[in-house]
Amino acid sequence: MVSHVTTPAAEVLAALPDWVTLVRAPNPGPMTLDGTNTWLLRAPGGGSVVVDPGPLDEGHLRAVAAHSPVAAIVLTHGHIDHTEGVRRLAELTGARVYDPPVLEHLDADGVVVEPLVTPGHSRDSVCFVVRYRGEEVVLTGDTILGRGTTVVAWPDGDLGDYFESLGKLAALDGRPALPGHGPSLSDTGVAARYYRRHREARLEQVRAAVAGGASEAGDVVAAVYADVDRSLWPAAEMSVRAQLDFLRRESHHGPRGLDSA
Repeated sequence: MVSHVTTPAAEVLAALPDWVTLVRAPNPGPMTLDGTNTWLLRAPGGGSVVVDPGPLDEGHLRAVAAHSPVAAIVLTHGHIDHTEGVRRLAELTGARVYDPPVLEHLDADGVVVEPLVTPGHSRDSVCFVVRYRGEEVVLTGDTILGRGTTVVAWPDGDLGDYFESLGKLAALDGRPALPGHGPSLSDTGVAARYYRRHREARLEQVRAAVAGGASEAGDVVAAVYADVDRSLWPAAEMSVRAQLDFLRRESHHGPRGLDSA
């Protein structure tokens, strides 16, 4: 039986690099954990790259804007808890906004931001591999969280895409993961492989529930996510619908090849 995960998928990072700052938004909740993580990447004396401004909260946005000058505002994906404050932050800072999916290479005074397209949680999800003076970190948005596992937000999210995206992130061993919610993790590759194993195990549970007669998503949730607080069942149902869609396509076209994703 696969249990609900509430712990980090890898060791928590002991300390951030000195060119990375976290400003956490005051919007904690079941889906946002401690709140949305707004990340600022800045070389000494340079302009900040702001990743995911978060909600439209004036105090939070002014705390972010205090790190001016802001060279750019980028987004890991379009969900409102990451993007609601974008326009207001742009007003406060005059910075250019790069709407998701962000596909441009950015260089802010030596802080190099490379997008890595990682759909699955949402269609437009992007992670960022960021380099500065020999150090690398990965901004993972909601593709990998700092605690627990993420939702495949069907119908916008897709489980097959998510497996492929985790495969990309699994190659980034040794790079810290700076997520959209929760604590930072010491190793993106370790976290991605953990996520994949967990998601594959959940998929097998869904497969077994369907074989046992569960035909509706709600029935599968009740069977597979019985250990999860009912307040999270609507989110679990999105992931179940993504899993059912994956299995439906698999039955029509054959396995997509999880081992090669």
